[in-house]
Amino acid sequence: MDIKLYSTTNCSYCRAAKQLLTERKLAFTEIDCTNDAATRTRLVEDTGRRTVPQIYLDNIPIGGFDDLARLDRSGDLAKIAAGEQKAAPIAK
Repeated sequence: MDIKLYSTTNCSYCRAAKQLLTERKLAFTEIDCTNDAATRTRLVEDTGRRTVPQIYLDNIPIGGFDDLARLDRSGDLAKIAAGEQKAAPIAK
């Protein structure tokens, strides 16, 4: 599974998302968009959200930390990581 986590440097939710993914032993690519207005604009266009983190599982935007934590609690994150289930995009 390809995981991308868009973050900023002073974001506690970004740190929490990275910690959860690390604890689950899920490799991810972090894209720091602290000073990258173009990337932030693209994220808003893609997700409808201005907040970070924005997390993509196999190029599907699943939302932020709360959404990731919800997937983890339900067991769906493990199923997605195992290839047993596909990620569902967040509603814009």
